[in-house]
Formats: sequence, structure tokens, C-alpha cells
Amino acid sequence: MREPFHPQTEDIELAAVMHALSDPVRLEIVARLADTDGENCGGIGDGIDVHKSTLSHHYRVLREAGVTLTTVEGRSRVVRLRTGDLETRFPGLLASVLAALGRTASLQD
Repeated sequence: MREPFHPQTEDIELAAVMHALSDPVRLEIVARLADTDGENCGGIGDGIDVHKSTLSHHYRVLREAGVTLTTVEGRSRVVRLRTGDLETRFPGLLASVLAALGRTASLQD
């Protein structure tokens, strides 16, 4: 399995991040990731009532926007929030989004 594409921190664009955060399913994924140091794709999607291929689309949108980092670990893909990178590019943005969702995240990446 090859590593998926991720934008460099300096290439993360506000419009792409805002688009990624504009969908309720993606917001739920982000909220769930805020409570963990990383989760495999199957674990994040448990209880979200969308088809597996639709979840894959949402993971891709979040990853390509720079909101999440996906790493290949064995046969699994583990997804993490890019909290530190987002804080560097857009200070306070992720914390504000999570606060609006009633969640918090530590500032680690």
C-alpha cells in the first residue's frame, strides 16, 4: 500500500479546509478524531449511516484539504487530525470548530 497524498503544511488552503468542514458527516469524523490519537478508518465510521464508499470519499476530502493525516500501518489506514498543522496555518480555527461541536482537541499532531 502506498502512502496517500497530503498537502504540505504551507500548502493547506483555507477554502479547502472550510469546504472539507462544510459537510455534517465530515464534521462528525473530525469530532470523533478529536477524541483520539488516531483511529483506523473502520473504527471512525462505526455508527455513521453512510455507505463505505461514501465514507472513503469523506476521508479523502478531509485528507486532501489538509485536515487529516492518513498513515498506512500494516494492513490498516490510521487517520489523525492535523491539529498542529492547522493551528500553524489558521490559529484557532480547529479549536473554534470543535468548540462549536462541543468537543476539544489537544494541540498535538
